[in-house]
Amino acid sequence: MESLLFGSSSPKTPLLSSGSNCWSTNLKAGHFPGTYVGVQFLRCKAWNFLERCSVVRSQWHHDRSVEERSIFYTKKKTNFLANAAAGHPLESESESSAYKLKSTSNPVTNAFDAFYRFSRPHTVIGTALSIVSVALLAVEKLSDISPLFFTGVLEAVAAALMMNIYIVGLNQLSDIEIDKINKPYLPLASGEYSFKTGVMIVTLFSIMSFWLGWIVGSWPLFWALFISFVLGTAYSINLPLLRWKRFAVVAAMCILAVRAVIVQLAFYLHMQTHVYRRPVSFSRPLIFAIAFMSFFSVVIALFKDVPDIEGDKIFGIKTFTVNLGQKRVFWICISLLEMAYAVAIFVGATSPYLWSKFITVLGHIILASILWNRAKSVDPNSKDSITSCYMFIWKVITPLILLDMNYTKRV
Repeated sequence: MESLLFGSSSPKTPLLSSGSNCWSTNLKAGHFPGTYVGVQFLRCKAWNFLERCSVVRSQWHHDRSVEERSIFYTKKKTNFLANAAAGHPLESESESSAYKLKSTSNPVTNAFDAFYRFSRPHTVIGTALSIVSVALLAVEKLSDISPLFFTGVLEAVAAALMMNIYIVGLNQLSDIEIDKINKPYLPLASGEYSFKTGVMIVTLFSIMSFWLGWIVGSWPLFWALFISFVLGTAYSINLPLLRWKRFAVVAAMCILAVRAVIVQLAFYLHMQTHVYRRPVSFSRPLIFAIAFMSFFSVVIALFKDVPDIEGDKIFGIKTFTVNLGQKRVFWICISLLEMAYAVAIFVGATSPYLWSKFITVLGHIILASILWNRAKSVDPNSKDSITSCYMFIWKVITPLILLDMNYTKRV
């Protein structure tokens, strides 16, 4: 028994080998009195007890940490599945968006970037090019391209762009929750702008637009701004009998009325009657422009909702995309644009001038091919892919169509 408790007297054998050497030197028989050996034994036994407690405690903390991590990841998985089932953006997507919206150290750059996104620059570019294109329809001779022409164009573009910012801003104010799903990069949806800031911006730009239209003294310009204001407000604002964007046909008619009729007719009359002081006339080029842009506006009205199907479904916005599906509406839009090019090719082919026939036919074949190849590379089920194609139409196809419209109507 004593040999078991105290160990062997052999110098090569530790007294208690439970994981730590409790002796600073090896015990040899007869080196220490029995009392001292007993004290050393108790001290060693206490040390081993504390060591075992430490091991047990470490193991308990490890098990608890594993259990907490398991609970944490279970919750994360539950939230991930809940978001996916509800159609909300996944957490990784939100984090990605937050990273993309990360501000720089320059407050001026941040402010400019936020306002740039708030103004929806693709609509600004489209509006400006449309007005310039329509203004050129009123040009009858080379001498019409004068400082008077540029002043009239600048007046129209400035007033129209301020009204455009009011319209797109009001739409964002009315769609903050929808945009958190569809367009989380917009300033109101991301939280960069407060609701109050958004209201101040749209109020300021609407007032400046009407003020400029009034002091210019052009009634066609003023009425274009007023009708755009009424239709843009009715389209977005959430009041009884309004928020027309909830109804697919009515929403498309609003866009068609502004883009195809008001922009073409009113701004043409602004140049014709106010700038050049000529009598009202509805020329063949003007009728051609209205017809052409009516066709194109239908495409824009349909296409703009294709990337936004998720949020529109959740909030009950009955767009054509929600009713018919992304893929079908996407290819309807592409087919309509290709049909427009086919008509332009036919018009060009009937031109009595050989050079005009060659340029018109070849140019539209090239444009139609570019659009078709771009469309074939799009995944209709990918929001990013469809959005990229939509922006391609706004930034590349739209300017070409507007410039082409001015050329084709003269052949």
